[in-house]
Amino acid sequence: MDHASTTPMAPEVIEAMKTAFVETFGNASSLHQPGLAARGALEEAREGVAGLIGAKAEEVYFTSGGTESDNFAIKGVALRNRDRGRHIITTSIEHPAVLEPCRYLEQQGFEVTYLPVTKEGLVEVDVLESVIRKDTILISMMHANNEIGTIQPIAEAGSIARDRGIAFHTDAVQTVGKIPAKVDDLGVDLLSVSSHKLHGPKGVGALYIREGTNIEPMMLGGGHERGMRSGTENVPGIVGLAAAADLAGRNLEGDMTHLAGMRDRLAEFVLVRVKDSWVNGSRTRRLPNNLNLGFSYIEGEALLLRLDAEGIAVSTGSACSSKKTVASHVLTAIGLRPEEAHGSLRITLGRENTDEEVDFVARAIVDVAEKLLAMSPFRRS
Repeated sequence: MDHASTTPMAPEVIEAMKTAFVETFGNASSLHQPGLAARGALEEAREGVAGLIGAKAEEVYFTSGGTESDNFAIKGVALRNRDRGRHIITTSIEHPAVLEPCRYLEQQGFEVTYLPVTKEGLVEVDVLESVIRKDTILISMMHANNEIGTIQPIAEAGSIARDRGIAFHTDAVQTVGKIPAKVDDLGVDLLSVSSHKLHGPKGVGALYIREGTNIEPMMLGGGHERGMRSGTENVPGIVGLAAAADLAGRNLEGDMTHLAGMRDRLAEFVLVRVKDSWVNGSRTRRLPNNLNLGFSYIEGEALLLRLDAEGIAVSTGSACSSKKTVASHVLTAIGLRPEEAHGSLRITLGRENTDEEVDFVARAIVDVAEKLLAMSPFRRS
């Protein structure tokens, strides 16, 4: 129940990678037959990933994952266009892979505006429009939030950026393979993908860069990925990403319906039975597999550990920062007090989850919550 953290590799992905390890082990930059076979597998995979997001194959660049893709997009655009301006716009609820590069750029003389969000975690487009300046060179807004699942108005924001000639990036790590994420529909110039979020292998990702976008390479060396990202390509991993992309594209509509149904049943069961519980984020504009619950008078970590003892894996927020003791920056940004933010529980479903598992988890959450509430010194009588 923690698929936003990572997903199990699909059997079809494992089989595709096994074949790649054995049959296309060559260096894709070599001119002999093993190298050419590896190059063929690499380019076929590029076509597959491009197809999932509606891009041209030559606009897809393979990386080591979402974090590298975000850094590549933000730092690459900022450094290449700094003579035009040094103002960047992002949101207060971005993943650290976006926020940290922005903070780094602030130390290099750039100015960053961090947009606030509503209590549902939504960016208001008119607020975005009001902070754009003549020296704004980049807008980065995640497609959907990794903690609360809120889906942002990317197409509307992309239209604003396009009309003003501003590069527009979206971190789509949580959406590619879960909801439609076609680059032209979204109006983006750059889009980040992570393989292990859609039943592919870890350590592989991609960055979509629209043709004509001014961006500086972040990895220098042998000129791989058409000079944009040097380093010998991980062909088996990339083949695995493409296999996962193919599965996601074929199963997208069915998965969305199945996951949303389980998510809603789980939410209703818990909310009816546990007093002082609520859903964090939008109830309507959210990922079909994401449910972030809030509980008064309970520590989310206590819930997590007790559920783990029952064989249930959940999260109290972003897995990338779950070892931190500070309240989630996403939950405080939507207006929760720190003690409320600490009472959150994130459940993120995957296509292999069953209705029976969801019912088991729902009953377990209610049982554990009631026991913890009975022990809480802060609960009202």
